[in-house]
Amino acid sequence: MPTTDVSNLSMLGSQTESPKSPEEAVLEKVPASHVGTDYVVRFTAPEFTSLCPMTGQPDFAHIVIDYIPDEWLVESKSLKLFLHAFRNHGAFHEDCSVYIAKRLVELLDPKWLRIGAYWYPRGGIPIDVFWQTGKPPEGVWLPDQGVATYRGRG
Repeated sequence: MPTTDVSNLSMLGSQTESPKSPEEAVLEKVPASHVGTDYVVRFTAPEFTSLCPMTGQPDFAHIVIDYIPDEWLVESKSLKLFLHAFRNHGAFHEDCSVYIAKRLVELLDPKWLRIGAYWYPRGGIPIDVFWQTGKPPEGVWLPDQGVATYRGRG
């Protein structure tokens, strides 16, 4: 079994302060050990929080990120800190969701990536945001994201 090179990581295994904004958050990557094998990596953030840019009130989402790595994997502690940086950041649901995906694509250059951001209703309307880089490669098992469409009393 190959050993993952962690020599370039600055946060893993050490105390790290939370970044003050998503823009200043550092995302780190490690070499993928199974280059040439297509598989899906899933990160789920069931308690994602950002702020409404107009009211400053918190917005909450359940975010699912699926990607098929090429040469790189995102280091999970840096991803957690990146997502945490949105807690005091004002941006609309669509902006947060697509920004997260684009930062990961910029870092990893994956074979494929998608994000499903399932925002909880505030003001009576849930806003769900979906984005992907294109079609996933043929033959890859891609499970459903498992988040039911929001249903109120209807």
